[in-house]
Amino acid sequence: MGRAEARRAQQQRGARRAPSGRGRGKGKGGKPTGIRRFFTWKKVLGTFFGTVLLGMAALIGLYFYVEPPDPNADALTQNNVYKLSDGTVMARVGAMNRQIVSIEKIPADVQTAFIAIENKSFYSDRGVDLKGIGRGLFNTVTGKGKAGGSTITQQYVKNFYLTQDQTPTRKLKELIISLKVDQEMEKPQILAGYLNTNFYGRNAYGIQAAAQAYYGVDADKLTLEQGAYLAAVLQAPSQYDWATAGPNGKKLVMIRFNGVLDNMVEMGKLDPAKRQQLKFQEPIKPKAAAGSEGQKGYLIQAADEELKRQTGMTDGQLKAGGWEITLSIDPKKQAALEKAVQDELESKLDRKGRPVDAAVQAGATSVDPKTGMIVAMYGGTGQSEQWASNALRKDFQPGSTFKPVVLASALERKASTQEGKPITPNTLYDGTSKRPVVGSDTPFNPQNQDDRDYGNPMMTVQSATNSSVNSVYAQMIVDVGPRNVKATALELGMQDRDGWPADKPAMSLGTMSADTLEMAGVYATFDNHGKKVTPSIIKSAEHATREYKPVRAVGDGAISRKTADTVTKVLTGVVEDGSGQAVKSSAYEAAGKTGTTEKNVAAWFTGFTPELVTVVAMFGDEPGTHTQTSLTGTAGGGRAGGSSFPAAIWKQYTLDALKGVDTGSFDLDEADMGKVQSSSPSTSPSSTPSQSASSQPPSSTSSPSRTPSRTPSGTPSGTPSGTPSRTPSKTPTPTASSSKSNTPKPPLPEEGPER
Repeated sequence: MGRAEARRAQQQRGARRAPSGRGRGKGKGGKPTGIRRFFTWKKVLGTFFGTVLLGMAALIGLYFYVEPPDPNADALTQNNVYKLSDGTVMARVGAMNRQIVSIEKIPADVQTAFIAIENKSFYSDRGVDLKGIGRGLFNTVTGKGKAGGSTITQQYVKNFYLTQDQTPTRKLKELIISLKVDQEMEKPQILAGYLNTNFYGRNAYGIQAAAQAYYGVDADKLTLEQGAYLAAVLQAPSQYDWATAGPNGKKLVMIRFNGVLDNMVEMGKLDPAKRQQLKFQEPIKPKAAAGSEGQKGYLIQAADEELKRQTGMTDGQLKAGGWEITLSIDPKKQAALEKAVQDELESKLDRKGRPVDAAVQAGATSVDPKTGMIVAMYGGTGQSEQWASNALRKDFQPGSTFKPVVLASALERKASTQEGKPITPNTLYDGTSKRPVVGSDTPFNPQNQDDRDYGNPMMTVQSATNSSVNSVYAQMIVDVGPRNVKATALELGMQDRDGWPADKPAMSLGTMSADTLEMAGVYATFDNHGKKVTPSIIKSAEHATREYKPVRAVGDGAISRKTADTVTKVLTGVVEDGSGQAVKSSAYEAAGKTGTTEKNVAAWFTGFTPELVTVVAMFGDEPGTHTQTSLTGTAGGGRAGGSSFPAAIWKQYTLDALKGVDTGSFDLDEADMGKVQSSSPSTSPSSTPSQSASSQPPSSTSSPSRTPSRTPSGTPSGTPSGTPSRTPSKTPTPTASSSKSNTPKPPLPEEGPER
């Protein structure tokens, strides 16, 4: 082949390869087509670096343009004004409790404690954390939470110059001013400003006030352990204050406390051997703020908690002041509740001479069921003696006041017994004490009060509610399903907390924790024909720069009217013929339920009229240790159950609160008590579903028949934890010839375990 021919052949091969050589997305001549014309790697990189340069230029411009504003620390601090429902000013709170101290007055290791947990690079950084700022801005813009990642310098700038608002604009100002402050101030000055401007809880602004509030010493006398706790509590003062923190709050603050010390070791500022010797030092008991004497402090506490919960405000934002808050508290009803507690409980106690009386605490919440507004609340003897409100404490169980929730769940879900019979107030159950439940994966055989057997052994649900029979409700919750009952409880407004036994029949005895506020909401929902009531203490709240729209206290139906009215009708039977007879009066129609927890550490009476729902609770709380202790022996008496002091307080208060009111009757037209059933046994462990008895069923409102009380042998069975006990050998088999059929009716027993 000649040279000319070789060139022609090469040109032909090149021509054949040309179409494939353009590649996908390329046009004639290999040029990009479509979207690739706009997004090439060169253009993307150019755009990115251009944006970065523009951002840097903007920051530089802002740096020279933005000047630190005047300090807002004291100038913007105002009082919060709290009024009663009639407009009377109850208290003015918010005068700043702060005393500025120099950095030399703060021990060096205490300074390091704050740096260790908040900003380990404080002495080496330029005052800002760019990664943290970026993350915070992204979270704020996308609605994923509050901006975070601030350095100590940024936090000082926020507290001293800016507001607490979590907005991109404020964060940008914080960034620029922090850069300037870091250039113009020495690090010790910045640290001093940070420690002196923070809010530590207990109305304490700055480390000097915090040292006094938590440990009763000046800042220069703080130990490292005390400083580590103050550094830990700073993140969430209300949640982490040891005097009021729940189990989870104490757990979290201890994690931070240990984190402070461990970080100091990591930084080389604390000897590891000394670290092992350092122990948490519990703070002193809080003191009531001036103007918060009596019940005022508790009412302010309840209003503040609700306002923060509804708005997402921090403690610092609320304490900065400027709020005018009108409470829903009715002055006359509030006075009546305080007097009832004094007359029916406090006047009978010898707190100094009788140890059991020293441990007695009382709390109460009273709600208008039609509006959901809290009209009266009792938190304790005063914040100087009992800091946290007993009306809001969540560390005690509600006991048998939870049983109506089990019944409501059964009715709402149209549940049936193990034999397939619908559960209604007239359904028959075996009332034998220590009777093992049937159908549960968790063995459970609770003991009735005084180990009594009820009902021959069959009794109606109404009679079992009247006498708060544990064995009946333990079986009922298995028939309904514990998880279904829990779901109903949450729908009614109870809160899901750690330790709720969601799948255990012991739940029927009220073994979860609750406070008087949420139980008032549950019973107000029954009273309001099933419409969910979320009690509120704030009638209105106004602020010059913030908006607040109260959440509706009465919402849509949590349960049907038929269910709510049926439960209410059953609870009227408790007052007429059951354990709640102590509150019976011709002045009103009432419904209610008593409750006494295991070991008698708490006693409740939760009752309502068509006009008012009131929950009264007593707790055994050992002074100084907050250990739950028995109420037995209160005021020199015996067992202090729900039908004793709580019922007496409830009755006196209700009579006074409704004085002059044209009280009405419950409108229960939709209540359905169910058909009277034959007395075939309902899941008796000693019989099969096919067995039956010829005895007639008891009346739905009569007191139950029983055998003489047995003397329990050994440890009582049926603890709330569901620990199985031995099956009693004397569990009767229900037959027509039962020797118990002619046993006379017993008098109503006193309150006992889980009633």
